[in-house]
Amino acid sequence: MRFDEIDVRILGLLQENGRMTNVELADRVGLTAPPCLRRVRALEQEGAIKGYHAALDPAALGYNLTVFAMVSLKSQAESDLRAFEQLVAEIPEVRECHMLNGEIDFILKIVASDLQSFQTILTTRLTTAPNVEHVKTSLTIRTAKALPGVPVPDHKG
Repeated sequence: MRFDEIDVRILGLLQENGRMTNVELADRVGLTAPPCLRRVRALEQEGAIKGYHAALDPAALGYNLTVFAMVSLKSQAESDLRAFEQLVAEIPEVRECHMLNGEIDFILKIVASDLQSFQTILTTRLTTAPNVEHVKTSLTIRTAKALPGVPVPDHKG
């Protein structure tokens, strides 16, 4: 996808505040509302904007623990990789799943209310899953940076 300067500014501003009104967005990028809305719709249709969501505080919802789990599989055949991805897609506490190269096949970001609930997920859903060779886990002590999205080139406006 190719973006002009206005598209980049729109993307940056909406990533910072997805609830910004179209009128405010148009004003910030130097357009009137109708062409701004057309650009936003085009960016959505092209897949540059994948969706809008509220950033929730995990602790406010009782998720006081974040764990990263490094999973190694016995087989890396495509069907086995897809089966594992389907399995973790069905575990709501698994918030991210990334396939890696190297010794570890997947890294998972898991939230849990406490150590006991994480232990239950680990022992009943992950370590017992077909094709899982081993799981190494690291509990998060503190988060120094957690930015959503991706860096957008200078979009000040």
